[in-house]
Amino acid sequence: MNVEPLINIYKTNLKIKKDENVLIFTDTIREDEVIPENERTRRNALLEVAKKLQQVGKTFCRKVIYAEYPSLGVHGMEPPEKIWRLAFGDRAIDNLKKTGLFEKLLSKNISKKEKLMVKKIIKENFSNAINAVIALSNFSTSHTNFRDLLTKLCGTKYASMPLFDISMLDGAMCADWKQIKKRGVALKRVLDSISKIHVNTPNGTEIKLLKGKRKVYVDSGILTRKGAFGNLPAGEVFLAPLEGTAEGRLVIEWAPTRKLNSPLILNVKHGKVVSIEGNDPYKDELERKLNEAPENNNIAELGIGINDKASRPDNILESEKILGTVHIAFGDNSSFGGKIRTPFHQDYIFFKPTLYGITDKGEKIKILENGSFLV
Repeated sequence: MNVEPLINIYKTNLKIKKDENVLIFTDTIREDEVIPENERTRRNALLEVAKKLQQVGKTFCRKVIYAEYPSLGVHGMEPPEKIWRLAFGDRAIDNLKKTGLFEKLLSKNISKKEKLMVKKIIKENFSNAINAVIALSNFSTSHTNFRDLLTKLCGTKYASMPLFDISMLDGAMCADWKQIKKRGVALKRVLDSISKIHVNTPNGTEIKLLKGKRKVYVDSGILTRKGAFGNLPAGEVFLAPLEGTAEGRLVIEWAPTRKLNSPLILNVKHGKVVSIEGNDPYKDELERKLNEAPENNNIAELGIGINDKASRPDNILESEKILGTVHIAFGDNSSFGGKIRTPFHQDYIFFKPTLYGITDKGEKIKILENGSFLV
């Protein structure tokens, strides 16, 4: 195992100090999970990476807390209670449970007013000094109330590493993070100037959406300031499109961890996936997830990859970072400027995209052409 990128997580990505505490957690394969043998091998290796991170971290910080929990089976679900207790402390969680707000947080069925009550309780009862989280769970905790409260309320640095593969330690994790940040900031500047986005690809994807004044985020891998949040490996610029505005069709050739036998065509109207065409067996799995809640059909995110060391198309954590690609996600976008809350968030990758934006004055700015940057 190449440990240099793991060392760099502490030294460069999170810049952990000697007096800081770090929480590392991962998830284990449940007995009822039916997964291919190669996936089982990857996820078992994920546990070894997490344990190695714990070992490496002992020389960089005051305390490393390590925890495991059974897999939740889907991206975007809130982690279990024991992880909340490790992060926020028993007193905060006990008080949230007394008010009935903790269960609402877990289900994401919580109003803005109730969320304000949650923040007040946590502020008054926060007893843990967790300075950074390294979330090495196979299923992502990025788009959760857990992450949102830790970073925005408690100032915790948060590195999210779902679907991590040990091979990334010799690839995408070897990126020059400072250069990626420079590239991301330049792209953000262009995206900030536009209000409409058009994307098309050689395989038939054609979609238009409104950005409006939505904030553009840079996921550069530099997570050194208080409350910083991003993926590792990093390397994307992303935003939440205005709900109800996306129109067109998406042709997906890759599931999150494998190439499809044949493409699926997703028809998008009024910001939602309304139907799926195609014969690949993945169609049934995707339809099942989208039908679990009406919010799951939401076009939640548009992102652009900026990591020149990323190359694997069969792992969405890395593929969405590949330089010159576009990814579009469905479901939850509440943690990065959107209005949709649902325990589901899933990205899909699009290769060789042509992407252009339109300003409020009607000026057309071409950003990508067949996967090559023009800005």
